[in-house]
Order: sequence, then C-alpha cells, then structure tokens
Amino acid sequence: RECHSLYTDSDNGLIKIANTLGVKLLPPRKKIIVMIMGNHSAGKSSFINWYVEEHIQKTGVAIETQGFTFVTSGRKRESLTGNATLHLYPHFRPLLEFAGLSDYLSAEISTSKQKKFSLVTFVDTPGLVDGDMTYPFDVNNAITWLGEQADLIFVFFDPMGQALCKRTLNIVEKLSEKCGDKLLFYLSKADEAGRETDRQRVMMQIVQELCRRPGLNKCGFEMPTIYIPNPQKPSRCVNQIDTVCQTIEKTINQAVQKTLDQLEKDCDLISNTIRNKLAQDREDMGSNKRARLHSFLFGALGILLPLLFILSFVVSTLTREVVKAFAGESITTILYLSTGWLLKLWDWMPEDSQILFIIIVGAFCYLFIYLAKYFASRTNRTLTKREKKCLADYSDYIQEVVKPKKGKLYEEYLRQCATEYDLS
Repeated sequence: RECHSLYTDSDNGLIKIANTLGVKLLPPRKKIIVMIMGNHSAGKSSFINWYVEEHIQKTGVAIETQGFTFVTSGRKRESLTGNATLHLYPHFRPLLEFAGLSDYLSAEISTSKQKKFSLVTFVDTPGLVDGDMTYPFDVNNAITWLGEQADLIFVFFDPMGQALCKRTLNIVEKLSEKCGDKLLFYLSKADEAGRETDRQRVMMQIVQELCRRPGLNKCGFEMPTIYIPNPQKPSRCVNQIDTVCQTIEKTINQAVQKTLDQLEKDCDLISNTIRNKLAQDREDMGSNKRARLHSFLFGALGILLPLLFILSFVVSTLTREVVKAFAGESITTILYLSTGWLLKLWDWMPEDSQILFIIIVGAFCYLFIYLAKYFASRTNRTLTKREKKCLADYSDYIQEVVKPKKGKLYEEYLRQCATEYDLS
C-alpha cells in the first residue's frame, strides 16, 4: 500500500512526475494475475469457482468461456463489460489493439474472502479447440500477450481426449519461449481418467507430445494431477490441488519483491530521463547560440552591403569638404576608406556591366537575408528557469525521499522474512 501511494500521490506521485516528463508509468498491481488456459471443458472455470467458493463462471462440456473474463474480489458482486474492465485494469489497455476483442472482455467481481482470493485476479481464457472453430479475434496472440503480463500461467490438460489440442500446444510453446518460468502444467479432472493405469497412459501421451516440441522439451517437467474435491464422489486418485494454492501463495509473497524492484527501476527511469532532458537542454542552448550568431552575421551582411553601396554613391556626389563639415574629420576618413574600394571598382567597371553588378549585389543581399531567417528558425525550445528548477526538485525528491523509502520498505519486508542474525 505504501509503495502504491508513492506512485499515486497527487502532489509528488511518480505517475504525475513521469507524465510531466513524457514517460508513461502505471502503478504497481495490488494483486497477482493468474491466467488459466487449456482446451475447452478442461476445468478452468470450475477451478476458479472452487478457489473462490462461489459459482461465478459457467461450467460444462460445451465451450462456455468464449472471451476473457477477469475474476477478482471487491466490495460488492458486480459484472463489468469490456470498457469498464479496461478501466479497472489499465495495464491491459493494449488489448484494444486486437480487433474485435473488446466485445469479448468482461470482469466478475466477487465479495469472497476465501483462501488468498483478495490478493489474486484470475484470467479465464477461451476454451481452445482445433478444426473449423473460428474465434472473433486473434485468440493465439491475445492469450500469448496476456500470458506475458501474468504472474502465473496455469495450463490445464483434460484427460478426456482434448489434452493434445494443437492450438493449445502451439500457444504453450510460444509462451514457453517468452516466459517459460511462469508456466505450470496440470492434469485436470484427474478423477475422471479412470484407473491409475489410464491416468498414467494419458500423462505419458501428453508428455510425449510436449517433448516433440523443442521449446517444451525441458528437464524437471512436472504435471500434478488435480480435480475438484467432491465428498459425494470420493476418488482414490491423488489430488494435488492444494499445491496449486501453495504456488499462488508463494507468488503473492514474491510479488512484494517484484513491486519494490519495479519501484527502483521506475526511479532510475525518471532520474535518467531528467538527466537526459537537462543534457539535451544544454546542447540545445549551445546550438541556439550558434544559430543566432549565424543569423546575425548573415543579417548584418544582407543589410550592410546595400547600405554601403548607397553610402558610397552619396559620398561620391559630395566633396570631401562638405562631408567633413557635416561628419567631422575622423568619420569622413572612415567613410572614404570604407567606400573608396567600391567607388574604384565602380569606375573601373564598364557601363554595360554596372547594371549586372547591381543585380548580383541585390541577389547576394537577398540570399544573406534568407540565410539569416533560416538560421533564426533553426533554434530549439529550451527549458525555462522554472522548468529547470522543477526538474531539479523532482530529481532531489527521487533521490532523497523515494529511494530511501524504497530501501526502508525492503528492509521491513526482509525483517518479516528473516531473523535479525541473517540481516546483521
């Protein structure tokens, strides 16, 4: 909660600071995301209902789940549609890029407090089948993207003939390449597989099919057998469904570490962005000075050259005594020195070339004025003193407040997990 407040604080929250810098940050998720995938009727929805201890998702042999359903805890029982779901989970807004998917997004909010449900959000995915079954959106890539965002990915294999669904295996193989450490495999509905020899045969078939795919052929492969306990239908099959709950609880504990690690990464991102902005500002200031200098020089040439041309002809029409009487000795000397070379050039030039000379001088003046405007427009916007001070304040806040707070939170977390002897 304290870590979340560092992001969402209305005055100095990291999200507010990041927005002023043009960086997009999202607050850390308060709950872990557990995505459950598999072929249709693999028991995905039934597991969620069992964990929550409430009948939230429809279950059955038919394809009941056609879209993505987020199942989470809240203050009152509610069902949300696509847009409301994405407002509840801003991290998943990129799902809008999948054409047609928004109409197949929903969220179910339950008031259940069973197990660790208050700290978990389940994502129930569409039942996967092969053949001519078409989906109204790109289901393969959508599941892959969601899997990358999730903290855990449960793959349920149904022992009743659909476990080797190629679509499921293709998605699992793709997920294994990107986030194999989050993938966990389970033989669901294990109590319906018949005798122990039948279950072993099914598991062997699944393992063989997985091992044929290079991305899934890994050491230490495990596939616990699970099923929904039913006191009215006792089974001798070993039920390891409690290990699923333990895995979820372990991931919840690790989520604290991930959140604190992400906080440090976001602090570094903001600090680096501030440093880059200040460095870019210094570079822009130097570039602007050079551009203004070039603009001044070309502008001066564009204005002084025609003035010198006009002044030389004015001086040539007057005697030196008249000019001296109006301007004085020193200025008269400067005028004759600066215009003398132009007058000699004009007298030396043939009369039929003088008009061409004037046109050339005019063209150069126009070119100089154009270059002056060009360099004047090449200046970049630089930071104001107020903006620089604001960036400096942000940087100080990150280094002096947020990072020490993060260190304190990490220390408190470790103190809860370890003895003082380990921390000394």
